[in-house]
Amino acid sequence: MATQPETAGRILAADRTSPARSKYTERRSSRRCKITQLMRIRPSDPELEHFDDMRGTLSVSRTGLYFQTSERAYEVGMRLFVTLPYSQDPMSLNREYLAEVVRKESLPTGMHGIGVRILMEMGLQQPSNYTSSIPPR
Repeated sequence: MATQPETAGRILAADRTSPARSKYTERRSSRRCKITQLMRIRPSDPELEHFDDMRGTLSVSRTGLYFQTSERAYEVGMRLFVTLPYSQDPMSLNREYLAEVVRKESLPTGMHGIGVRILMEMGLQQPSNYTSSIPPR
């Protein structure tokens, strides 16, 4: 009769080789956090149809993010400007990133799930309604 540790070892070994498990390999290089932050998304290519999408993230990692949208213009490979976190408060520190769409999936709700990889940080962005108190020279 097999002891409990031997039985557990067989179950784990069998689980590792199951077809369902080997079909989906983890490709993420960093862990995801399920947090919601408001972001602003725009296409970076001026030749594409312009849209200005305001969405909340569903999950975020150091190298990417995932969100749902009703905007249909997203395509895999599309480059985007993503401002995250986004706020119109004049004192907010909005950071803008260059990103690329790596996944687009149709959801049963009619929305689209969009996976984005962050390519690089563009820098701090001031809200568009910000006015400087310093007079021009």
